[in-house]
Amino acid sequence: MPFKSKAQRRKFAELLVTGKITPEAYERWNKETGGAELPERVRPKDKKKTRKKTTKQAVPSRRKKATQPKARRKAKAKRRG
Repeated sequence: MPFKSKAQRRKFAELLVTGKITPEAYERWNKETGGAELPERVRPKDKKKTRKKTTKQAVPSRRKKATQPKARRKAKAKRRG
């Protein structure tokens, strides 16, 4: 089976170097591909999905903020045990 892209050829060369495929297997694929001009990739990489910006006003956070002084919070924590 011939290579379908340059990226695939690079991946198989990497597998050859690491010893996961035999040199004969790599050469067989390379010969079947011949001198064909290969695309960089068979299909384009997926683009990251971006969120659409809304035209609404930003809603303020409803999380309660700590408004007590530190000393008061520590005393309260001690009472709780």
